[in-house]
Amino acid sequence: MSDDNQHEVNPVFDMIQHALDQDYNKANDVFNNMMTIKQSDLIDQEKIRIAGQVYNGVDPDEDEEDQLELDLETENDDEEEETWDDEEEDEDLLSDEEIDDILDDKDLEN
Repeated sequence: MSDDNQHEVNPVFDMIQHALDQDYNKANDVFNNMMTIKQSDLIDQEKIRIAGQVYNGVDPDEDEEDQLELDLETENDDEEEETWDDEEEDEDLLSDEEIDDILDDKDLEN
């Protein structure tokens, strides 16, 4: 693929290049064109979804189930939570009141 074809396929590259060249008007035009295309695509998807509901009897809740749910917790998150629970159960930890009392006693000594 030549560089000319790549520029046509990837408008983000053109937008960044215009910004680097300090040609902000062209960069803005490219950005607006990209957003217009994305909005048109989203509107077309919504039209298809609504048409499916109206003409094909598709259940509106069924579309929501098609979306993937991501598990954002990692193994490290689970380990950190377990460690925190262990620390909370530790009876050797001082309460906030005990810490304040110790600090007050030290202030009185000075």
